[in-house]
Amino acid sequence: MLTTPTLDKLHALNLGGMARAFVDQLERADYAALSFEERLGLLVDREVQDRDNRRLERNLKAARLRTSASIEDLDFHLPRGLDRSLIRELATGGWVTAHRTVLIVGPTGVGKTFVACALAHAALRHDHRALYLRVPRLLDELVLARADGRLPRLMAAWARLDVLILDDFGLQPLTAAQAADLLEVIEDRTGRRSTIVTSQLPVGHWHEAMGEPTLADAILDRLVHNAYRIELRGDSLRRRDLPAGGTDSSVPSAVEDQSATTAQDGR
Repeated sequence: MLTTPTLDKLHALNLGGMARAFVDQLERADYAALSFEERLGLLVDREVQDRDNRRLERNLKAARLRTSASIEDLDFHLPRGLDRSLIRELATGGWVTAHRTVLIVGPTGVGKTFVACALAHAALRHDHRALYLRVPRLLDELVLARADGRLPRLMAAWARLDVLILDDFGLQPLTAAQAADLLEVIEDRTGRRSTIVTSQLPVGHWHEAMGEPTLADAILDRLVHNAYRIELRGDSLRRRDLPAGGTDSSVPSAVEDQSATTAQDGR
């Protein structure tokens, strides 16, 4: 059998994973004991896995997550209020398909951003799309987009994202114009897409941080309703010289050979 033309055709059809699996089968004698159907099935499985991994890699790059966190990196042994059962539930991605919100609050340095990025990473494994944005930078981007005519396209792009991380919510008081812009971003997502919000402020203090009471009411009504809450506590992990993650092998990986390095939470 002439294998080179076959490999060339597989590559021409963009079946690189199948081509590599075909070469593996030719080089390893243990495949000879398998039936044609079994070997064909393995070729197809390899191609599907290869495409899944490439898609995840593309989505991870587009998400621009602050840290390369994953659910497996979370350390539930640290006394900071991280509920293992809740995280396991969120890791399934059901909250994304249900278009629900996750609110993560706690003092600086306890791992809010790390947890948010880990949840977004889990959503990406389930073929959702995500994007990380700090709220101050989001507000600046809206001002620039309005000035150069990109605002409708930018808002539409954000509205299509399955998961949007709004990091550092309430870090500084909002002007009425900023609160109105933030309301538009959140309104586009309410009941249609999912949002992760992190903040150093307890949820009960968010209203006063948003300035204009009517806009604050509207924003909170959309964020807090039907939201999951993760309330972290404890000392800053930076001062303890500990990573925000760790390893928890009890939550399985959804994509083989996908690894993420533990990084310290920037918030």
